[in-house]
Amino acid sequence: MKKSIIFSTMVISSLFADTSISQMKKELELQKANMQMLEQKIENLSKNQNSSVNKSASFSQKSYLPDIALILNMSAVHRDVKNSDFENFALPGFIDAGEAELPFNKDRGFNFNYAEVAMSSTVDPYFDAFAIFHLHPDEFEIEEAFIRTRALPNGFRLKAGKFRSAFGRLNEKHQHSWHFDSQAIIYKALFGPDMISDPGVQLQWVAPTDTYFMLGAEAFQGSNDRSFGDTQNNNLYVTYAKTSIDLSDELSMLTGVSYAQGKNNVNGSNPTKIYGFDLTARYQLGSYSAITWQSEYLKRDKDIKTRVDKQAGLYSELIYQYNNNYSMGLRYDAITKNETDLSTYAGIDTSGLKRYTAMVEYHPFPMSRIRLSYMHDKTKIINNQRKDINKVMLSINIAAGAHGAHNY
Repeated sequence: MKKSIIFSTMVISSLFADTSISQMKKELELQKANMQMLEQKIENLSKNQNSSVNKSASFSQKSYLPDIALILNMSAVHRDVKNSDFENFALPGFIDAGEAELPFNKDRGFNFNYAEVAMSSTVDPYFDAFAIFHLHPDEFEIEEAFIRTRALPNGFRLKAGKFRSAFGRLNEKHQHSWHFDSQAIIYKALFGPDMISDPGVQLQWVAPTDTYFMLGAEAFQGSNDRSFGDTQNNNLYVTYAKTSIDLSDELSMLTGVSYAQGKNNVNGSNPTKIYGFDLTARYQLGSYSAITWQSEYLKRDKDIKTRVDKQAGLYSELIYQYNNNYSMGLRYDAITKNETDLSTYAGIDTSGLKRYTAMVEYHPFPMSRIRLSYMHDKTKIINNQRKDINKVMLSINIAAGAHGAHNY
């Protein structure tokens, strides 16, 4: 009896084992079929993806239309100096009488300063393109036109074309984005209204750190004849380091050092060296309220063969933004060193070259601005006399179209 039971158990176990093996084989075949189906789907998706990439790679006019912005700037000026006299002012040691360029707010009365057309577009996955055209009443100017890389590795970015240098804090900014309508005196003295702006190349590197740190190097033709001007070869080279630190949730600080070296064309070809330091602090009072303090110090050593002129100056401005509509500010400009030949101004006091400016502005909307300013200028020689100039100005700036935000 026991043998029969054992035998029956073995037979039943064998039958179940056969059934399990058969079932497993069926499941394995089903898995293989599913795998084949998945592989086929992946292959089909890959084909479709390649097909769509090829289609998008072909030129589409609609996809490549650039963003376009139009900026209009105009002013009404009251000044206690006649236009003909003001056009022939001298800034001792820097600008001789009659050599000043006055593209903005030139005349007493009404001024249409410029219309600016800005265009930008993504070219492809590797490049962006930018162009800024200035239309003055009697001149058309390509202010900037350059390409910039989008996808260089390790924090690098390359720019090539005609563009403004990132030297210092103010040089890269356009006139409509300044806190004051008049150019800082030391920038006007060393670079003129066009600043450092030339055909060239730029390489920047941003460190992979939580704190912003950027190094940059630029090479330009060097056509700015206020400090350089020898363009037989590209002669101007600029380097800088910039960093930004958040000292608290409300307080942030930006600072940088800059250096430019090129050749001037006075008495041959001689070196000019310019050093710069900038500091900007911003304290956020609320969502739309802040206090910003911005200052720069620039120093120039200009070798003109017979001597080396050593000159320096600074500006410092304080801006209080009450809300997103109203702001007010003060600026102080000064020439702090002027070791050069001033014999042309014999008998004229050329010390204490300073300027004071106050402004209040109203933004009906972020893209429009009305600004009222007062300036007391103690830097000018007019008709061979030191002349303090007072100026009251009302300016209007309008921006229409796709225009990017400015740095504070």
